Amino acid sequence: MTQGRFVEALLDPKQPVPPGILMPDGTPASRRFNVYRNNVIVSLIDALGDGFPVVRKLVGDAFFRAMARGFAVTNLPSTPLIFRYGDRFPTYIDNYPTSGMVPYLGDVARLEWAHREALHAADAQPCSMDRISDCRDNLLSSLRFEFLPSVRIVQSDFPVLTIWQVNSDSTPSSDRIRMEREDVLLGRPEMDVAMRRLRPGEYCFLEPLLAGETLGTAAERAAKIDGFDLVATLTGLFESRLIHDIRLDGDVK
Repeated sequence: MTQGRFVEALLDPKQPVPPGILMPDGTPASRRFNVYRNNVIVSLIDALGDGFPVVRKLVGDAFFRAMARGFAVTNLPSTPLIFRYGDRFPTYIDNYPTSGMVPYLGDVARLEWAHREALHAADAQPCSMDRISDCRDNLLSSLRFEFLPSVRIVQSDFPVLTIWQVNSDSTPSSDRIRMEREDVLLGRPEMDVAMRRLRPGEYCFLEPLLAGETLGTAAERAAKIDGFDLVATLTGLFESRLIHDIRLDGDVK
């Protein structure tokens, strides 16, 4: 029996017990293998439910478990660290039949995944705004920013942060949610993950910065968006303690 055949049988209840899985009397251990097979899938479904609690709440437990089962049988964990399981789940949700009835579901899942990544990211020490204040004006555009490992941004055409907040709170909001886009910045400068809505142009500014582009390149891109405020954005990043280091373009770390 090969490992591949064992995994194939493990994930497909229609498959027979693999050769070599036997009872003491030499007969196929069908019942025991079926229990083991069910426990593996159930444990993966439970892991997804723990990792995406708002998604589960939005669609209900029965719908969520059916969707999670479909994902689990085609997406095995790639690491023994179960908290890292589910990175492809948001895309799976986008393509899942009937999930279109909740069009923002995949983006809520992306926000939950980003929150989990931020929570488990490596620690790093934020730098102060003095680092940029000490830089000569003619060099500002050549600066590159290194963010804390926990920093993430999520872009959505839907109010994903508001939806997450309302469904994470034990006291539901009575206010009607306005169906407008919300881009979200996440980071963990200390113990807890902080999340906030991005202002106009900030996503366009942060995306290239996080990819390693210079401050000048990022600012030029964001300046095309009405309402973008470079000073307010930079001040907010330092006040939120999300920047780990700053260096001039071409500097060797």
